[in-house]
Amino acid sequence: MIQFIDLKGINHQYRDELMQAAIDVIESGWYIQGAQVEAFEREFADYCDTNHAIGVGNGLDALILIFRAYKELGKLKEGDEVIVPANTFIASILAITENRLKPVLVEPNEQTYNLDPQLLEKLITSKTKAILVVHLYGQLADMPAIIKIARQHQLLVIEDSAQAHGANFNNKKSGNWGDASAFSFYPGKNLGALGDAGAVTTNDNELAITIRSLGNYGSSVKYQNIYQGINSRLDEIQAAFLRVKLKYLDKEIAHRKKVAQTYSEGIKNRLITLPTSHIKSNIKLYSSHVWHLFVIRCKHRKALQKHLINQGVQTLIHYPIASHHQKAYQSFFTEKYPLTEAIQDELISLPIYPVINDKDVSRVIRALNSFDHR
Repeated sequence: MIQFIDLKGINHQYRDELMQAAIDVIESGWYIQGAQVEAFEREFADYCDTNHAIGVGNGLDALILIFRAYKELGKLKEGDEVIVPANTFIASILAITENRLKPVLVEPNEQTYNLDPQLLEKLITSKTKAILVVHLYGQLADMPAIIKIARQHQLLVIEDSAQAHGANFNNKKSGNWGDASAFSFYPGKNLGALGDAGAVTTNDNELAITIRSLGNYGSSVKYQNIYQGINSRLDEIQAAFLRVKLKYLDKEIAHRKKVAQTYSEGIKNRLITLPTSHIKSNIKLYSSHVWHLFVIRCKHRKALQKHLINQGVQTLIHYPIASHHQKAYQSFFTEKYPLTEAIQDELISLPIYPVINDKDVSRVIRALNSFDHR
């Protein structure tokens, strides 16, 4: 069976360095907010070309803390509206409602599955105060257009970069476009820890200080609590692991791009719609897709997934139930989102990861090309 993702194989490449990193932390005697976290924050900020990176417990906490910080700074208040893609993972919505803000769902661009700037602008009202841009599957949304709209309406722009480590638009990386950005280092991400971990990037000094305090019990000086904060700090050992893996992130992205190109050139089945890696706009743009996921579309998804399993290929569905259909939000959203619902029923994610080999990629392609729904 070709696994959807081989986490053991990915981390085995760096086994010796990861083992040494763990030993270094253990022998240091310092396990929370130590030298490894400080170094990783500096290195990740440099990688994203931002002034700050603040390590937190996970990607959801990163989003929650950004919104909470803006409330503390008086830039958001309860009831303010935040525009967010309808087809995103539930965490994006949870972060908004956790802060008693109102999510306003917008349909995606059908080619990229990312936020559509034209549809975005139509939803802006006097209550709109922020846009949460989710860079799905490894490709940045049309950030120049979105930033232009946001500035015209004086809106905050927050990036959900959980799937877009290293992605760039006109050579400007994810995490450096908006006012702040949330990253997840969940093990399956392009930059994955060996457990839960996350970070916020920003160029705003005041926001960075506020987020760092909020995630540390609301304190910047021990036993002095400015805010009613929470405990969400990047573990020292996860920071050490992430420092090892950050060194190889661009190499792994290059492999993902090679696999994606092979899939794109080799899959030739009229029943399957391939993803696109460019963004249509009125100006010339260059977008670098880092292929966190290779997502195809098929109206006969159930049959296709069964066929692939029979051919020894494991796949996943991101995401089988749209946020507005979740029980947690059954009384929250009343409108229909036909494109999001079609995507929910048709998308399927193929194996793509840094240690998948050419032989297995070819097997996946043959399995897809042999699918014939009758």
